[in-house]
Amino acid sequence: MANGKLIAGILVGIAAGAVLGVLFAPEKGEETRKKIKKRAAKMGEDLKAKFDDVAEEVKKKMSDIKNDADDYFEKSQHNA
Repeated sequence: MANGKLIAGILVGIAAGAVLGVLFAPEKGEETRKKIKKRAAKMGEDLKAKFDDVAEEVKKKMSDIKNDADDYFEKSQHNA
């Protein structure tokens, strides 16, 4: 879970930097809002991809645990 928190922290830092950079850029408000919206959408996509990766990893680990438990149960039944 520490990796997930680290990734989330990095993404929040990147988002804050991007927003501040866009807000202080010498452009019209409309252009600035478009850039913020575009970057927010990109970050949302990136965050969803990271979440999907973590979810897939958890799913795989749960499957491995289930398989190990099934193997253990099967071996204990044969030894009994």
